[in-house]
Amino acid sequence: MDTSNMPAWMCIPFAGLLLCIAIFPLVKPAWWDKNKPWGVLFWILAAVIPFASLFGVGETVETVIDCVVNDYLTFIVLLFGLFCVSGNITLEGDLAGSPRVNTMLLAMGTLLSSCIGTTGASMVMVRPMIRVNSWRRNRAHIMIFFIFLISNIGGCLTPIGDPPLLMGFSRGVPFFWSLHLFPVLLVNMAVLLTVFYIIDRKAYSKDIAGGARPDLSRPGSMPKVLGVHNIFFLVMIIGGVILSGVLPTLSAFQDASGNVRGIPLYGDVTLTFPDLIEVVIILLAAFLSFKTTDEDVRRKNHFTWDSIKEVAILFIGIFITMQPALILLESHGSSLGLTKPIQMFWGAGALSSFLDNTPTYLVFLTTAGAMNFTDGITTTLGNIPATMLMAISCGSVFMGANTYIGNAPNFMVKSISDENGIQMPSFFGYMRWSCSILIPVFILDTILFFL
Repeated sequence: MDTSNMPAWMCIPFAGLLLCIAIFPLVKPAWWDKNKPWGVLFWILAAVIPFASLFGVGETVETVIDCVVNDYLTFIVLLFGLFCVSGNITLEGDLAGSPRVNTMLLAMGTLLSSCIGTTGASMVMVRPMIRVNSWRRNRAHIMIFFIFLISNIGGCLTPIGDPPLLMGFSRGVPFFWSLHLFPVLLVNMAVLLTVFYIIDRKAYSKDIAGGARPDLSRPGSMPKVLGVHNIFFLVMIIGGVILSGVLPTLSAFQDASGNVRGIPLYGDVTLTFPDLIEVVIILLAAFLSFKTTDEDVRRKNHFTWDSIKEVAILFIGIFITMQPALILLESHGSSLGLTKPIQMFWGAGALSSFLDNTPTYLVFLTTAGAMNFTDGITTTLGNIPATMLMAISCGSVFMGANTYIGNAPNFMVKSISDENGIQMPSFFGYMRWSCSILIPVFILDTILFFL
């Protein structure tokens, strides 16, 4: 397929779906809840039919299958597995969501994100965070900062933390190189946690003045974790993710041409053996988690399937309708004229706010590698100066926090929060928070690290 012929108007269905996600929950919430699958199907067809008319039915089928198998499948299985395992872990005890406690939990979750991934940390921490603040009336801001820090920014220190960095690792970036981003993370944590503490203290005082009080039935009792054995299944899932990045580099998983072995599906689309192994490990972990955990733990977590269903429906539409935008980016990324770290930081970040940050990262990494630098970090794509690699990594990871769809766990956290009675802001309402709080922080990052 000659991707240079992809017209820009092919991105309209993607924009249309995003507008539906943003507007209908505000103006027609009941209708949208009932007809969401049909709305997603409409925009998928609005993308697929013109694509077929331009590039042929065979090419369209191959593109859709490739998207579903190699992008959506691993995405939704990982989210499903972490959703199941985390739903079998709960925090019990008298721990009240005060500003100090909430700030401590956010800091812990942010650091945890680099150890088990932003999705893993989000799924593990979201229910305890909601639980300790169940008595609060003003708590939407808590989950907004949760998305900022735990679901995005905290994943920058290791390839496990966020999929773009795993992609960099598979392209030759040393595993522990991402620790160079710790000063950037430290600045962002210091600023955001301070801002959060100030906002939460005001909201906390308002809650107390309004008569809200935590239910401390056993004052002084230590909190305890129920379902703690599920940490083993969480490690299983993280191991599966790591394997999916390491196995393709081994000769046993490559054919004579260097392509990753797998099961041929259609055209050039293959379900690779590393991806298949990852899926099996994750589903096995989810199954064993349910089999070995008392149902009472899930009842205490108010566990239902509604949020994972909503994410599965919306993101199949997002993944398919965003393909023209990703193709355009891949075709013309090298001609964008981005040659400086500041440009890479904001370019990768702006696109990662709305598109999948993994292919966005790869496009910018490839662009940087093709600039023929003689020094820097040696990758399979070429030498990349450390500051430029930092800019691409931080932009792709950090700015996924700018919208609900910028990173996998964002919308899941929103959905679980809504399900538990927290009135989260709309799509554009969330962007007002991110623009007013995150953009100044990213400008500070630019001044300190990327000029």
